[in-house]
Amino acid sequence: MMFGMNRRSASVAAFLLAPASVFVSYAPGLNYTMDTMHPATGESQQTAIALHLNERTDNEGFPPRAAWEKAPAIRYDRDWTGENPDPERATEVRLLWTAETLFIRFRSVYRNITVFPDARADGWRYELWDRDVAETFLQPDSTDPFQYLEFEVSPNGYWIDLAVSHGKIAELHSGLLRRVRMDEKARTWTAELAIPMKSLTGRFDPQRPWRANFFRIEGQKEPRFYSAWSPTRSPKPNFHVPSAFGVLEFREN
Repeated sequence: MMFGMNRRSASVAAFLLAPASVFVSYAPGLNYTMDTMHPATGESQQTAIALHLNERTDNEGFPPRAAWEKAPAIRYDRDWTGENPDPERATEVRLLWTAETLFIRFRSVYRNITVFPDARADGWRYELWDRDVAETFLQPDSTDPFQYLEFEVSPNGYWIDLAVSHGKIAELHSGLLRRVRMDEKARTWTAELAIPMKSLTGRFDPQRPWRANFFRIEGQKEPRFYSAWSPTRSPKPNFHVPSAFGVLEFREN
C-alpha cells in the first residue's frame, strides 16, 4: 500500500466486521480511486521469474535456502517515479512456485524500522501500509484490469491480504504463511510468504503469465520512502496503478 500522507476515513472496526463478499471503499482523497487505477496496457518491459520448486519444503512449510538462491532475483532501490535511488533501502525479491503454492521472499535493507506494536491474533493488521512494509500486487487474470490481489508483510511479521476490485477492498482470507528474520548487524530484514495457489486463481496454468508489481515503504513520517520495482510514475506516491504492473512468468528449472 501507500498513502502515509492521509489516513483512510473508513473505520477499522467497520472493515473487520464486513463480510468477505462485501468490498469496502477507500476515501476518495487517498489515490485509491478509479481515476488513478489505470488499466494494464501490456507495455511494461519489466519481467519477474518464478522458478519451479523441486525440493521439499522445511518443517515450517518454506523452501530451503539453496532453493531460494537458485531463483532469479529482482532488485530495486528507486522510488515510485523510478528516480532517487537509495541503496540503503534496497529490496531483493525471489519467487518460487509449485502447483499448490506461490512462494515470495523479500530481502530488505533498511535505515530504520517503524512498525505497529499490535495486530489481530493471527497477525493480520489493517492499515499495515502506515508503517514499514514489503508489498506484492498480483493479477493472475488481467481480463478485468481493475481487479488484483495485494499482500503486505512488516518487519515484525504482521501481514495483510486483500482482494482489490474497482477501488474497493475485501479481506482475501488467503491462508498464507509468513516468516520474518531480522539481521540488525547487516541492517536487513527478510520475509518469506507461502500463499496457497487456490487463493490466487481458480485454475493455475504455469504457461500463462500473470501481471505483478513489488513495493517497499519505509519511514516514520513524510516524506517516507516509497520504492517500486516497476515505477508507477504517478504525481504522488501511488502503488495502485495496474498499467505499471510488470510481467510474472513461471518457469521450470
